[in-house]
Amino acid sequence: MKKYNVGVIGYGWVSGAHIAAINATGRAQVTRVCSSRPLDAAALSASHGGRITCHTALEEFLASPDLDVVSVCSLPQEHCRQAIAAAKAGKHLILEKPLALSWADCQAIEQAVRSAGVRTCVCFECRFSSQFRTIKSVIDRGLLGRIHYGEVDYYHGIGPWYGQFRWNVKRQAGGSSLLSAGCHALDALLLCLGTDVTSVCSYATGSANADFAPYEYPSTSVTILKFKGGRIGKVASSIDCLQPYYFHTHLIGSEGSLLDNQFHSTQLGGLDKGRWSELSIKLLDSGDVSDHPYQTQFEAFFQALDRGEEMPLTNLHDALQTHRVIFAADQSAATGEAVEL
Repeated sequence: MKKYNVGVIGYGWVSGAHIAAINATGRAQVTRVCSSRPLDAAALSASHGGRITCHTALEEFLASPDLDVVSVCSLPQEHCRQAIAAAKAGKHLILEKPLALSWADCQAIEQAVRSAGVRTCVCFECRFSSQFRTIKSVIDRGLLGRIHYGEVDYYHGIGPWYGQFRWNVKRQAGGSSLLSAGCHALDALLLCLGTDVTSVCSYATGSANADFAPYEYPSTSVTILKFKGGRIGKVASSIDCLQPYYFHTHLIGSEGSLLDNQFHSTQLGGLDKGRWSELSIKLLDSGDVSDHPYQTQFEAFFQALDRGEEMPLTNLHDALQTHRVIFAADQSAATGEAVEL
């Protein structure tokens, strides 16, 4: 079994979570870090275990022949350039979301990956959470029947008290409420209902609270999606709410419904239709990257590399389906008109 050497681009909050999760898989080790600011290699090595070499020049970092995989954890506006450079250098890719800040840049990454023949893992890691692995099993076993309506909503106040606030407020970095954070909810909805979206209609607004005044884009949006066959879905993304973190999920089907960690199904005899039955799952209840299921996701990625295959659920192709809808939704919110896909 090969043990992969991984290099990380960017050294901040999310990269720390990546390093810990990658090393914890036992399948890989972070051996290099590239940052725009000089880092203390000895301190980094002591903090994360193993020997870490630090770089400030991307070209030098990517020229390292011992690197198998590159994890892109920089600011969103840097993702496209760095991902393309890493692919051209023949490195497999772990890409933080969003992939890029425009659909054209997403397509450029896709072209570079296809030309280089490298494998990809995109950090829509909520698909690997206990919550959504269980929900997908409930759907796949037919307990809800044919789902005709679903809503997955993201409520997480990202204000001055939160680490990414300083850059997230900038349009050139955050992009939109949906792109910067609510993308996890939209991605989860597509996991549950499929990717055959035919049109989207979105509206956006923002809070009057002074804490959120620095945002250069509307910090709350709601998007209605129409799917092939007439099914509909809804995604709300609010990063200016003053409340506990909440990843709301409600699915309605021909044979039952699911609400967060509760469900009812006509396919199980004896259930009381006046009461919900509870699923013993851990709900997504924090935006803290240290709570995200990166380790489970990265283990699946390294196993796929062993097999010479694309990883399941969160490869580049899967992530592009989500980004396509996000950019259409943001276009709809900007123009006030529905966007056909």
